Amino acid sequence: MTGHVALTGATGFIGRHLLRSLTARGYRVRVLLRRPVEVPEGAASAVVGDLTRPMNMAAALSDVDAVVHSAGLAHAMSGAPEDDYRTLNTDATRRLAEAAARARVRRFVFLSSIRAQCGASAPGVVTEADAPAPTDAYGRSKLEAERALAETGLDWVALRPVLVYGSGVKGNMAALLRLARSPYPLPLGGLAARRSLISAESLAAAVDAALRAPGPLNRALVAADPDPLTLPEMVAALREGLGRRGLLLPVPPALLGLACRLAGREEAFARLSGGLVARADGLAALGWRPAHATPDGLARLARAE
Repeated sequence: MTGHVALTGATGFIGRHLLRSLTARGYRVRVLLRRPVEVPEGAASAVVGDLTRPMNMAAALSDVDAVVHSAGLAHAMSGAPEDDYRTLNTDATRRLAEAAARARVRRFVFLSSIRAQCGASAPGVVTEADAPAPTDAYGRSKLEAERALAETGLDWVALRPVLVYGSGVKGNMAALLRLARSPYPLPLGGLAARRSLISAESLAAAVDAALRAPGPLNRALVAADPDPLTLPEMVAALREGLGRRGLLLPVPPALLGLACRLAGREEAFARLSGGLVARADGLAALGWRPAHATPDGLARLARAE
């Protein structure tokens, strides 16, 4: 379908990409804003409101065919109490979905996370067939939101993306980009664990596939590009985009881990060096294809930022 879509989180990293992509694909997008800021470029209309205290969402969702819900408390905001994740990720999603059900919205697309499925790393290939086993407050809040959607009677789909990269990215991927931009050789060549990524463009294509799919869906779908990379391969792709050689030294991972621990960077090292390979079987069955190969996408990111 192409129709009238209500989008939350349109001013965030993923939301900005979704707004641009959905508009380009022919959707009419109404953005739901938390505060009266300037309407993002590409939006057909805007409604201001607070998802944690939705007094009356009837006007916001009138004549809307689908909701794409990307707003929430991000995992990068470490240290947030579990109650905050529950309020902003679970309860707000439930209230919005209940309002969408009352408005007879055709489909609800929820931007969940791979962390609703597993921890920061996983020993095997993660698929939708695996029982979800989140390991932190963020992942639990996303999984609880998915379960709340299942109770509304809506036709819903939850996309569980792996680490998303693209223009304007923050967090660990932004840190990796800064490392790639440095002129020095990097001691990362000995890291062999592979990690799945997904570009913001590929994620937007996944949202489009979820909106267009014949229903009902009523399930969670992993969102990941099909070519996982090692950390050295990621840096090499970023540096290729900058027109430079990789310059990666094969330092033993144990020694590198010790250095990061002494520097207070143990958590960041664990997130980037651990393996997490995911397979997007459900999305592929809906006809979704990634926008580009991951190395090409990373090279494009380095050139654009």
